[in-house]
Amino acid sequence: MKRVAILMAVLALAAGCDDNETPTQPSNTGPIVFTAQLTAANEVPPITGAEANARGTVTITFNVPRDTSGNITGGGSATFGIQLNSFPAGTPAILAHIHTGAQGVAGGVFVNTGLSAAAPIVMGDGTANQSITINNLTQEQATQVVSNPAGHYFNVHTQLNPGGAVRGQLTRTQ
Repeated sequence: MKRVAILMAVLALAAGCDDNETPTQPSNTGPIVFTAQLTAANEVPPITGAEANARGTVTITFNVPRDTSGNITGGGSATFGIQLNSFPAGTPAILAHIHTGAQGVAGGVFVNTGLSAAAPIVMGDGTANQSITINNLTQEQATQVVSNPAGHYFNVHTQLNPGGAVRGQLTRTQ
């Protein structure tokens, strides 16, 4: 009898664990996560020269309040997990942003990470693994990126390529 009771408890617990967090069925609660695969070839125009083989990834996590329907109801924070590789040794990454713009289209800065030439990420061996958090993400910024991730891209700028060295369109993952 104990086994039946335990089995019923496990089944009841499993039934309550409905995992519907997929890019097509995102959760209405918790963080909102985007990723982008960054390459020099994605820049407009594509990068040539010493940084032509540069690449990386970014994971961007928005922590913003949402109502029960999932609508963003206020501003919050954004964390940028940036991994870069295949840059020349000693390359300084001087800027990094979310821009508005479809694939192949250059657009204006939309969300700034705060990275600057005065406080760069220096890739001593041509690689970097950096996390940057900002606490001034607005409701409008979050809403626009969530409503059209593919209409936004992330890129990293270097001294050699101040207009952008690597770029990738955003994809929502959570």
